[in-house]
Amino acid sequence: MRGARPTKMERKLPSPLPLPARERLRVRAAELAARYASTRAATEQLCAPLAVDDYGAQSMPDASPAKWHLAHTSWFFETFVLQREAGYHPPHPRYEVLFNSYYNSVGEQYPRPRRGLLTRPTVEEVYHYRRHVDAAVAARLDGHGGPLPAARLDVIELGLHHEQQHQELLLTDVKHLLSCNPLRPVYRPRQPGATGAPLPSGWVAFSAGVYEVGHDGHGFAFDNETPRHRVFLEPFALATRLVTNGDYLAFIEDGGYTRPELWLAEGWDVVRQQGWTAPLYWKRHDAGWQLFTLAGMRAVDVAEPLCHVSYYEADAYARWAGARLPREAEWEVAAATVEDGGNFVEAGHFHPIPLTAPSPAGNVVQLFGDVWEWTQSAYSAYPGYRPAAGALGEYNGKFMCNQLVLRGGSCATPASHIRATYRNFFPPGARWQFSGIRLARDA
Repeated sequence: MRGARPTKMERKLPSPLPLPARERLRVRAAELAARYASTRAATEQLCAPLAVDDYGAQSMPDASPAKWHLAHTSWFFETFVLQREAGYHPPHPRYEVLFNSYYNSVGEQYPRPRRGLLTRPTVEEVYHYRRHVDAAVAARLDGHGGPLPAARLDVIELGLHHEQQHQELLLTDVKHLLSCNPLRPVYRPRQPGATGAPLPSGWVAFSAGVYEVGHDGHGFAFDNETPRHRVFLEPFALATRLVTNGDYLAFIEDGGYTRPELWLAEGWDVVRQQGWTAPLYWKRHDAGWQLFTLAGMRAVDVAEPLCHVSYYEADAYARWAGARLPREAEWEVAAATVEDGGNFVEAGHFHPIPLTAPSPAGNVVQLFGDVWEWTQSAYSAYPGYRPAAGALGEYNGKFMCNQLVLRGGSCATPASHIRATYRNFFPPGARWQFSGIRLARDA
């Protein structure tokens, strides 16, 4: 019972003693070893449906071949963990160039738009590279060569979250690749899921005031989520649910892609240059709209959350709907009031799923999973932000220009990877990620 006094027996129990520092490192290393094995295995499980011919192709400069994702995530552990260890020998010295993404402090990088030209190493050799790195990391986490210091364990934990980011990127890049094929190949058959009519959307109001946002320092976070700080927010309201395909169809049918007054100037230029008339992967057929998914082509379900739209499209839709996009602090304040469950990659849908029950009174739903939600906030540093020292400082900080923040995770995000303070970011024209829309308005 809450507030009850401790029993006589409970009063006699000694307080737990803190573990000595060396034992704490050993326990943490064991926990990371288990997470390392499961995370690395999850990446390879996502590759299981691929044919060997799928691994090396690159469909556009912004996407990377699956083979490159497998190798780069191994390169990360090799570069920032293993190469600092005496006696470690890389399988091939030029991998440090081939699989370096953007770390200028580390050295030269192979050009990103040409990753699809790398027929060698072969898929088999890339998997051998992973085994080589995995064995070395496992040995160090097991204590061979002495206990790893806390700072090195921190880097391994960062590497695991980095790999989870690439699990999502792998799925989005494979989807784009398969969509380019007129055969419309199926990555994995569709899972049975919810269907039904779209549920009504309402509004949840939030009061003006000073709120704290940003990570509080307990548990893992990327450096761009820190430091925790105060923001003042005017009264605002968020839509109770995500924008659906049906909602967006009304925008299309009302001439949304032909009305320049709805669009930012830069967005309107892109619409005309690219010939956009619908979200990415949508095709109009005689029988109606269809869209490409990782389970192949299917009819557009009006109840599903909309996805694969750019910031420009999200902003134009919000303007058409008489609303706006949320600011990232508004989104985080709302997210702090709800549970973080949702449709994540573990569910196996690899696609947004319809909302099956109305929002409870006064609650916002679908804040986590399904689609990344565009905000109107530029990706910039929080007050007091300091990037990590050395090459790892390039992980987030140097991209704080010409990017917009997205929140909440998607159907391709691992559940253990997301939290209310997580800040994703993409340029405003990006559409191949699972990005969607939640409306906001001034209250």
